[in-house]
Amino acid sequence: MSLRSVLRAQTADCHAEVDKLFGTFDLSSNVQYRTFLRAHARVVPAAENALDEAGVVRLLPDWPERRRAQLLLADIGELGDRLPERLPAPALHDEAALWGALYVLEGSKLGGAVLARSVPDPLPSRYLTPRGPKGAIRIFMDRLEAIGADDPFAAVSSARTLFDLFLKAGQLELEAVP
Repeated sequence: MSLRSVLRAQTADCHAEVDKLFGTFDLSSNVQYRTFLRAHARVVPAAENALDEAGVVRLLPDWPERRRAQLLLADIGELGDRLPERLPAPALHDEAALWGALYVLEGSKLGGAVLARSVPDPLPSRYLTPRGPKGAIRIFMDRLEAIGADDPFAAVSSARTLFDLFLKAGQLELEAVP
């Protein structure tokens, strides 16, 4: 069984929870779109930095082109909003943990592309519509398919931790909305 299959199966529950929570945001509303971006800003920059520090570029040489934190921060800045306090970065101690975190971040790009259609002009949507390397998602998923899942615990644990961080970030931002 591939690592991609294991990750999909073992994180389906938390993935569904995150999708359900973030599905409540009306991205056509300026206020709710800001809240959505702020929730992501609590997680994405720290997660990307943790991947950098753990040497993710050795697994994905095009990693610098895949990063989206700057796009997210630019969108928030353009909306004139303040940056929220970041949640702690996930611990990424081995290659499997890196793959688990990447699974969540790279997979969120697919959902982002769908969500971007809900964001009206003139609201900025660079974060949801990144311009990374052509075919990057397919390349990433093919890599996950090729990796055996002899000991997937660290990858699954890392992915679940990142999903949990997104869930917590979304809840914190929703609680802060007047």
